[in-house]
Amino acid sequence: MDTHTPMHTEAGGHGPDLRHHGDAEVRDDGSALVDLAVNVRAGTPPAWLREHVAASLGSLAAYPDGRAARAAVAARHGLPVERVLLTAGAAEAFVLLARALKVCRPVVVHPQFTEPEAALRDAGHPVDRVLLREADGFRLDPAAVPEDADLVVLGNPTNPTSVLHPAAALTELARPGRTLVVDEAFMDAVPGEREALAGRTDVPGLVVLRSLTKTWGLAGLRVGYVLAAPETIAELERAQPLWPVSTPALAAAEACVAPRALAEAAHAAHRIAADRANLVAGLARFAGAGLRVAGPAEGPFVLVRLPHAAAVRHRLRDLGYAVRRGDTFPGLGEEWLRLAVRDRATTDGFLRALGRATAGTA
Repeated sequence: MDTHTPMHTEAGGHGPDLRHHGDAEVRDDGSALVDLAVNVRAGTPPAWLREHVAASLGSLAAYPDGRAARAAVAARHGLPVERVLLTAGAAEAFVLLARALKVCRPVVVHPQFTEPEAALRDAGHPVDRVLLREADGFRLDPAAVPEDADLVVLGNPTNPTSVLHPAAALTELARPGRTLVVDEAFMDAVPGEREALAGRTDVPGLVVLRSLTKTWGLAGLRVGYVLAAPETIAELERAQPLWPVSTPALAAAEACVAPRALAEAAHAAHRIAADRANLVAGLARFAGAGLRVAGPAEGPFVLVRLPHAAAVRHRLRDLGYAVRRGDTFPGLGEEWLRLAVRDRATTDGFLRALGRATAGTA
C-alpha cells in the first residue's frame, strides 16, 4: 500500500475493542465524575419532555402503536411513512442492517462509531476498513472507498473526529447496487443541519440513521429511526422483532420532532457551537505541552492528541473528570482522547484539571 495516499483500506477484525463505549468511563467508580466522556447533551431530557414521556405510562397495558410517531418523523423530513422505520436507538438499526441486507463486501470508514462494524462482524460479514488520516484532517476522499464495496458506512458529523463531511462528497459514494449508510446521530447538533442527507430521495441506495439519544438525553429510553427507500425499510422491518419500540419511546419520538422541539434543538446547536469554541480556545493553551485538536470540529465533542494521553486520562479521573479514551477506535491510538462539549463553567473547571494532569505527566 502506498503510504503517501490520503487513506488506505485494511481488513478489520483485530486490534481495538469495538464494544468499548464512553459510558464505561462513568459506570461504577466513575459515576461521581464530571462526565466529558459520553456524548449526550448535559441537562437533558428537559422537564417538558420528561413530563410528556411520563404521561404515556398510563397506556402501558396496550401494545405499542408506532403509527403516529412514524408519521411525525416522516413529516419532519418531508417523506412518506414508507421511508421511515422507528428503532430502539440507532444501535438496533446497525444490527438490522447487518442481518437483513445481503452484502458481499461491506466497508466501514474509520475512525468512527464502532457499533456498525461490530454488528456486521457478529452477523458473519468480513469487514474492510478505510482509515482516514490525521494529516488530512480525517476528511474523506470518496475515491479511497473500493469500487466493489456494496455497503459503505460512515458517520456525519463523525464520532469521534467531529468532522462534518460535505454532503456532495458523501453522495459521490452512491452507486447502483451499493447501500450507503450515513449515521447522522449528531447532525441535529450542527447549526442548520448543514450537509445533512436526511430527507433526500435522489441518492440511490441511501440509508440515513438518526438518534434522539444525544440531543435529548434519552440513552436509557432507546429511540432512533432509519430513513431509506421503501424496499429497504421493508427488509429491515422484517428483521425486527414485534413491537421493538416501547410506548414511552414512541411518545418521546413524536414529541422530539414537533416544531417546539426542533426550535429548541436548533437553539441548543448554536449554544453547543459557542461552548465548543470556548473549549477549543482553552485547549490551545496546551499546545506547548504537545496537545493538538483535530479539526475543525463541528460536533458536540472534540478529538485531541497529546503525549501520555493514557496517563493524563487516569490523572483526570483522580481529579474528578471522565474523558473518552481514543484507542478503541480503529485508526487511532493511545495518544488520543475525545472530550464532550460542556457549558463554560464545566469546561473551565476541566481545563484547570487538565493543566494539573498534564503537569503531572511531564
